[in-house]
Formats: sequence, C-alpha cells, structure tokens
Amino acid sequence: MDIKELVKHVDHTLLTQTATWEEIRQICDDAVHYGTASVCIPPCYVKKAKEYVGERMAVCTVIGFPNGYATAETKALEAKEALENGADEIDMVINIGWVKEGRYDLVGAEIKTLKWVCQDKILKVIIETCLLTDEEKIQMCRVVTESGADYIKTSTGFSTAGATFDDVRLFAKHVGPNVRIKAAGGISSLEDAEKFLELGADRLGTSRIVRLLKASGC
Repeated sequence: MDIKELVKHVDHTLLTQTATWEEIRQICDDAVHYGTASVCIPPCYVKKAKEYVGERMAVCTVIGFPNGYATAETKALEAKEALENGADEIDMVINIGWVKEGRYDLVGAEIKTLKWVCQDKILKVIIETCLLTDEEKIQMCRVVTESGADYIKTSTGFSTAGATFDDVRLFAKHVGPNVRIKAAGGISSLEDAEKFLELGADRLGTSRIVRLLKASGC
C-alpha cells in the first residue's frame, strides 16, 4: 500500500497523562503535514487544538477514558462539551463491567445515548478486547451494530494489551455493514499497520507511524 494512502487511515494519537500543549501542537502540525485522518487528543486540549488546526485537520477526543465506568450521563456531558469545543470525532469507552454481567441492554443504551449526542459526528466505541472473551467480543459487534455507532475500536492502549490481528478478523466477520473498524494500541510498524488495514480495519490509532515517517526523513 502506498504510504500516503496508509497515513490517511491513521488517527495520530497522544493521550498520555503528561501530555503538554506543546506536544499536542506538535502532533497537530505532524498530522496536517502527513495528512492523517485525525489527531486524537485529551478532552482538555480539544478547544485549543481545534482553534489551532481549524478545518485543516479533524480533531478526535476520548470519553469515559480509559476505564469506561463513568455513568452514561457523565459520558454524555463529556461528549457534549467536547463537541461544543470543536471535536469532530468521539471515541468512547464502554462499561466493561456491564459486559461481564451480560447487561448488553445497558451497554447498547449508553452507546445510543452517545450517538444521539454526536448526531452526524463520528462515534467510535472502544470495547477493550484484551479484557473480553471471544463470545463477549462477538456480542459487542452485535451491540455496536445495533446502536448506530460508526466504528468499533479494539483498545484504549492503556490496558493489558492492544490491537491484535485476530480481533480485527473477528470484528470483520461479525460487525454489520454500517460499522467500520478501528485498531488501536501497540501498532508499531508500517508492516503491521498495512496488515490491519488488509484484514478490514479502516482506522489505526497510533502515534508511531508518523514518528517512523519523520525518523526516515519522509
């Protein structure tokens, strides 16, 4: 795959607790330069980042991050504020405890609430695959499909593991045609990035791809 085409699928990401505005500004500059799909940044920087990049780059942020156990009402308020501050895309973390209890009705209702808040803005649903069984992942493919969300996403990158090829294969087999796939967490090489896309991912959450390009002088 052409590297310029691959980069169009990257959400250039910086979500570390220590992230400063100067670091956020730098990834915004890099994202614009390389033509990534978006920058994915903490909610506290959304307003400043959107004012900085304007329409040159989509700004994505995270809701209920990284543990997912805030109330649905809290997540809705977080999302509303982020959108008012200029966010173009929202990546929300589900309540994983509800999945473990089999309360897929509650998980689905929460996602529907967030999608109602997002309206025509993109909503991605992080299910944290490393904490789920294959059956739970399949059930979440169903729930995300029925909820009206735009993407199912593998991971926060803050738990015990990130994206795997097997999980993306599983998603591709079980999500509906209205749901796209985002692989995130631990994507460390151009070869792996291309493999995820070949398997059915549409977005890649990573900071390393752009770093690799910068290091190679591209």
